Amino acid sequence: MKLKFHNFELNFLQKTYIMGILNVTPDSFYDGGRFFNYQKAIEHALRMIDEGADIIDVGGESTRPGAQPVSTDEELKRVIPVIEALSNRISVPISIDTYKASVAEEAIKAGATIVNDVSGLRFDPQMAEVVSKYKVPVVIMHIKGTPQDMQKNPHYEALIPEIIEYLRTSIVIAKQAGVNEDMIIIDPGIGFGKLPEHNLQIIKNLREFSQLGKPILIGVSRKSFIGKVLNDALPESRLEGTAAAVAASILNGANIVRVHDVGFICKVVKVLDAIRFS
Repeated sequence: MKLKFHNFELNFLQKTYIMGILNVTPDSFYDGGRFFNYQKAIEHALRMIDEGADIIDVGGESTRPGAQPVSTDEELKRVIPVIEALSNRISVPISIDTYKASVAEEAIKAGATIVNDVSGLRFDPQMAEVVSKYKVPVVIMHIKGTPQDMQKNPHYEALIPEIIEYLRTSIVIAKQAGVNEDMIIIDPGIGFGKLPEHNLQIIKNLREFSQLGKPILIGVSRKSFIGKVLNDALPESRLEGTAAAVAASILNGANIVRVHDVGFICKVVKVLDAIRFS
């Protein structure tokens, strides 16, 4: 399974890819405010690449539970200068983490080559058309509800089948807009309308998502379900738990892992890949 776009190629039969998180926000759950400053954001992206990041995922709006939306203008003000600067300095793909079609389009014009949509193309009906127009890969993620209400007692009759059906419908939305089948990546949406036990079940049963025939991205980094398992409320204390969840995800079929701690997780992934592809 390969993904070819612009001047890039991701070969999922050879390695697991690491997506480094760059939150240009004041309020993200773990690193909110840390890289809100333009220069600090650039420096952090360059550091993540030095540590082994294969993709840099730039986001200008927090989607943590309970987060309030920001305006399109504010989101653009946060992400576009960073993407423009990075696109002239780095040789790895830049992903734009947004559910707004207008933000995605401006980010692509600025140098982004992947769209990462937490709504699975559902929140903005124009998003699929933008992805199709610019022929970029798109990550379609499952979410139950919105960031404002998704963690208010989420309930499923059949967890894995319901998520798979949501993603299947999003794939249809993409294809109907003209998105190439080979440009679609799926993400089951760890923590997005899921109780801790739901997240654990998704990781345990991740192999079931392979029936959709798409590369699988998973984002477990420092999320609250890890804190629940470890009985530790602080995101700062979840690195080892993140490594365990990343390892389990890769062994169960994840192709891309989205993480904060690139250098640490890169070592974990290298050993796992040596086992997987030996």
